[in-house]
Amino acid sequence: MLQHLAYLHDSELVARFQRRCGLVLMECGGREPRGREPPVRNRPLHFLFLLSAGLGHELFYITCLPCVHWSLDPFLCRRLVNMWTLVMYVGQVMKDVLKLPRPLSPPVVKLEPRVDAEYGLPSTHAMAATAISFTVLLSAPSRIQFQFEVGLLIALTLSSLVCLSRLYTGMHSVLDVLCGALISASILFLTFPYWEAFDRLQLTSPVSPVAALSLPLLLSYTYPAPDGRSTTRGDTTTILGAAAGSSVGYWANERLGRTFEPPLARLPVALSAPTAGALAAGAARFLVGAAALLATRQAAKTLSLRALRAWYRVPERDAERARRRREIEVPYKFVTYTAVGLVNSMVVSRVFALLGIL
Repeated sequence: MLQHLAYLHDSELVARFQRRCGLVLMECGGREPRGREPPVRNRPLHFLFLLSAGLGHELFYITCLPCVHWSLDPFLCRRLVNMWTLVMYVGQVMKDVLKLPRPLSPPVVKLEPRVDAEYGLPSTHAMAATAISFTVLLSAPSRIQFQFEVGLLIALTLSSLVCLSRLYTGMHSVLDVLCGALISASILFLTFPYWEAFDRLQLTSPVSPVAALSLPLLLSYTYPAPDGRSTTRGDTTTILGAAAGSSVGYWANERLGRTFEPPLARLPVALSAPTAGALAAGAARFLVGAAALLATRQAAKTLSLRALRAWYRVPERDAERARRRREIEVPYKFVTYTAVGLVNSMVVSRVFALLGIL
């Protein structure tokens, strides 16, 4: 068993996959030269895997999950945010507890140096892609009319492309990717019977907003951050903050009697070909919503950092370095993205209604 695990974790296995896909390492003195593009012999495959890798980034989910709320169904967005947050937290913690290294270069070509300082197992890209794809597949039949087999094929294709992209970019071993997908699938399997019950508690319980804010904040402060500079604690706090704000917003919408969800009598909704008017309204929602979220993020970030620097008496010359301290990084990121999640789930749809583009 250990031999099989070592084989799946071997960097040479990743390098062989890269070479078969047309990506070759340029060695210079036994090391990969920095700042130089590696030779790419298969451009279509190269761009396909880079696009697939982008589908697994936190930035993609933070910018695109709101579109599910704005243009499809807030119910689906709520389910996606809940499952994405759970699997990402589990994956990030496992990385920093297990502390297994990423593939070595050489022989592997590294295309994403930013995350190379983080540990490897499990691949949170694989976890997020699996969770997002199959949460939609399992939740959508009660909301949208579609052929389940087609949805299954799409879910398998998207999650597989993201998993393979982690090998192509040289950021994960085969073991990292397989474990990420299997862990995410296990979490979906274990939690699926309780999704409906959790929905009711999240929307109707009087303690829901308190739990939605206090538990993620506690998890952010107690996150097992690794030695040295890593982005995992900050990224995890960002995810937990966005989920906390979204949860409070959905609870408030339920209390106010305006959830912006399709009427129950119309469910499941039939999908139809988009018209020019629907596409224009969708584009308008995206532009207005993105502008609102970016403005919220900038305002909350600026105000929270100023308040924290004043509280801890941080000199201006040390401001950038101080942002990495836990007592500053956690509250400023949590407040910032809680505000973003709250505005997305509660405010933006009301703005759309006022503008007549909902």
